[in-house]
Amino acid sequence: MTRLITAALLGALSLSACAQAPQAPAAGKPAATPAVAAAPVKGGSADERARNAIARLNPNAKVEYVGAAPLPGFREVIAGGQLLYVSDDGRYLMQGAVLDIQEERDLMQTSPALARHRRDLLASVPASERIVFAPPNAKYTVSVFTDIECGYCRKLHSEIADLNRLGIAVEYLAFPRMGLGSKDHKDMISVWCAPDRKRALTEAKSGQPIQSRDCKNPVTLEYDLGQRIGVNGTPAIYSAEGVQLGGYLPPEALRAKLDELAAQPKPAAAGMN
Repeated sequence: MTRLITAALLGALSLSACAQAPQAPAAGKPAATPAVAAAPVKGGSADERARNAIARLNPNAKVEYVGAAPLPGFREVIAGGQLLYVSDDGRYLMQGAVLDIQEERDLMQTSPALARHRRDLLASVPASERIVFAPPNAKYTVSVFTDIECGYCRKLHSEIADLNRLGIAVEYLAFPRMGLGSKDHKDMISVWCAPDRKRALTEAKSGQPIQSRDCKNPVTLEYDLGQRIGVNGTPAIYSAEGVQLGGYLPPEALRAKLDELAAQPKPAAAGMN
């Protein structure tokens, strides 16, 4: 039961991404103690019951949003960067594909609240703290959480010229998937501290030796941001609107996804709780 709940709160990993290494729990924090047969959460509003239900499953999970779900009888919850549906009585939790047969869409994949949450977090990282490969007059810009040793990240970077040719600007954020304090983490700091970050990143992704460097850098902050967004593998590609487009995608497939997204009607603006 514990494994099932942990999987639900972590979400599914794309098959075209390198998995994040398991992270040890933070010192001093209690382990999650999920209920095996959860009874409805009594008292309070539906929003409060949803928050309390998540806390019962994992006391360490940070709930960042609760609002109305498109599914009757449920609240929409963002916790740990993942989208969940919790029943109004706090008893049932759903995550994964929830299909609206009439509209022919997956409610979980098209949530405006989740996209806004990701968009706002991504907007907090200035271009000066990213490593940017952009063509003149780019039509689209994507944010990519990357790791220097992941095979899929290296394949994506080997096609950066094709992505730029298709009008796609790539803005890299650091996500050392082996965890903070790892050699991977230190190597990414060295890349971000290089006088020419773009060259250093390209050399690192081609397997060349990395010169050790240190400086004031955003690597840890970007890794933490990725955790809040729900990144659990690299590469993780997000549109300017905060929609996750996938792990690795061939350039033409990524451009097609961006064109498809641009053609969709924009949802009405709404606030976050």
